[in-house]
Amino acid sequence: MINKTKVIATVGPATMDKEQIRRLMENGTDVIRVNMSHANYNFCTDVANSVNELNKELKLSVALMMDLMGPEIRIGRFLNGQAYFRKGDKVKICMDDVIGDSTKFSVSYPNLIKNINYNDIISVKAGTLMLEVIDIENEIIVCEALNDALIEDRQALSVKNVKIDLPFLSNKDETDVVMAHKLGFDFIALSHVFTAENVLEVNDMLINLKNDHISLITKIENQEAMDNLDQIARVSDGLMVARGDLGVELSIERVPGLQKKIINKCHELGIVSIVSTELLSSMEKTNRPTRAEVSDVANAVLDGADAVMLTGETTVGKYPIETLNMMEKIIKSAELDLDYMEYIRKYSDNVTDDITGVISLNVAESAARLKCCAIIAPTNSGYTARKMSRFRPSCPIIAVSPNIDTVKSLQLHFAVTPVLIDELNSFDKISDIAKEITFKLVSTKPGDKIIITGGYPFKDVKITNFMKIEEL
Repeated sequence: MINKTKVIATVGPATMDKEQIRRLMENGTDVIRVNMSHANYNFCTDVANSVNELNKELKLSVALMMDLMGPEIRIGRFLNGQAYFRKGDKVKICMDDVIGDSTKFSVSYPNLIKNINYNDIISVKAGTLMLEVIDIENEIIVCEALNDALIEDRQALSVKNVKIDLPFLSNKDETDVVMAHKLGFDFIALSHVFTAENVLEVNDMLINLKNDHISLITKIENQEAMDNLDQIARVSDGLMVARGDLGVELSIERVPGLQKKIINKCHELGIVSIVSTELLSSMEKTNRPTRAEVSDVANAVLDGADAVMLTGETTVGKYPIETLNMMEKIIKSAELDLDYMEYIRKYSDNVTDDITGVISLNVAESAARLKCCAIIAPTNSGYTARKMSRFRPSCPIIAVSPNIDTVKSLQLHFAVTPVLIDELNSFDKISDIAKEITFKLVSTKPGDKIIITGGYPFKDVKITNFMKIEEL
């Protein structure tokens, strides 16, 4: 059975070589992510080359995502790469560059001292270490540690309810966008977005680069982004529930409700939704998740997320492949409990007189009522498959396309299994290809039904204008 909910795996020290990337791709990863807070040009080039080579070798179409650093503050480097802080310790945050230890560290934003106030709470590594400001001296912020924590080099730092005066796109971010364009990345995730204008700033860069392929995924991480959620969603190709920063910037107990709100907004607009952060974090050190983590992943699936994302589990964890396999098992089980007809009922009211939307709705409903084993969607642009994905059909949407960019762009859409074919030509040939691919990808038995849908003639029509039900 093909999983409908997609999996993003972040590569890092534990998975950076080609053989480890091969194992990630062979075990169900749909998108490989690179986090530019920790990566450089050479790392990105090596990962992109490995994924492209393995796609050809393994006959896959795994996509690439670049996560921009965004306007965030990073701590400096520690002696031996890490430091342990104890509750009650006095810790100095230095505006000048120093080698850190358990008593001090530097930050990448020297103007932090101008934005800070007494009693402000400073968060390091998404709340792993919490510090309270107790004094402000010449170029030094003196804090008290509120908990014990082990912190590594270059972790993110934020101050609750304090907006830092940084441009949305740094020189590094602009350079990274150009690199994503040159290396053929398929998705860019935008960090620390506050307004729709932030998203449009990156979109303008892509327009200037004449790149109409890369999709923009906006990470929702702060109250201002929640306040502007509707406007941000309307200029994004997808939203990511970035629960780490969201749980620090807002109250942690609000995150589950905000997760549902963000996913529902994505369903309403027909864009991609992604849930990230600490989904199976205990598997960084052990080969089994907690029951709470299993429930967390399953609830993301039951909420209707398009994709779930692994971060530390596959970058520094001891069991990256075991984590990926566990994620796939949980997804497969949770999808058995999805109420597919409820999604169709819920979003059918939003369908306008758009021909593609109406046919997509009918295809999803017919597939559920007839218990079809697959929907085949021949497509040049991916438009039909994206439209149908929104209605959460009960069977896989096998999107066949001769365009590799189209195939990779569909890797984050719920239920869509994109397949690269040589060409779209006669309907009879597509019908034969549809049956052949269905037998290969889906368990079938005599009498099972498939639905073929798309725009015909394939190369000339820009809308979905037919659906055909066939019995195997």
